[in-house]
Amino acid sequence: MSVAANLRVVSLAERPDLASAMLTMESTWPPYVRAEPLLINWAFERHPEHQLVVLDGEGDDERVIARAASVPFAWDGDVDSLPDTGWDEVLRQSMHDTYAGRAFTAVCALEIAVVPGSQARNLSSRTLVALNDNARRFGFADLMAPVRPSRKHAEPEMSIADYTARTRPDGLPADAWLRVHVREGGEIIKICPVSMAIAGSLAQWRGWTGLPFDTDGPVAVPGALTLVEVSVVHDRAVYIEPNVWIRHRLTT
Repeated sequence: MSVAANLRVVSLAERPDLASAMLTMESTWPPYVRAEPLLINWAFERHPEHQLVVLDGEGDDERVIARAASVPFAWDGDVDSLPDTGWDEVLRQSMHDTYAGRAFTAVCALEIAVVPGSQARNLSSRTLVALNDNARRFGFADLMAPVRPSRKHAEPEMSIADYTARTRPDGLPADAWLRVHVREGGEIIKICPVSMAIAGSLAQWRGWTGLPFDTDGPVAVPGALTLVEVSVVHDRAVYIEPNVWIRHRLTT
């Protein structure tokens, strides 16, 4: 696959040697947004054909500049059955479906990330197209995605529903990343209110953010789409990340 004359897209099935580079690639994700390593490693090992990397350069100068992770799962086609606990649950569901021998009916995108400084090359859109093309190549009719809006973190107190409903005069979403998906044929189908739950000790949160975390109650955290709830007495802070379910129909 190719996204541009000087760039290449390969899967981990084709290049298993790139797994470490894909995992360690620099990205703009906040340090506290982290998936369960065992699940991620399982997805890489069991479904490498659905893990894509965008490469720039050749030979010793070759480097990973974007990545796209996805997993197949058994979806019944009912929008209401897509889990509110999107990101976390779909990864688990893919595992359960795999070991149960169920027929996969759709692919779920888990992440598209671009190395900071490369966004001007339109890599996010190109990588999304490559992910859709890859799912289509394997015969899937739908690619689903619990999408993380790119600017929601600037307004953590606004509800995800109200934020998602914002549009520009041309009718496209106001949020840039949601807009990329819609321009590429994606349809916003519903809110995913509890896509990822991240809990940690106050020491962990201080390390992730540099904030004091010394007061009970909600705290605005850089990069967080909603407020983080802090309990000093329990030495715990919990972040619930909402996403937006988007459907890409891969057949016409």
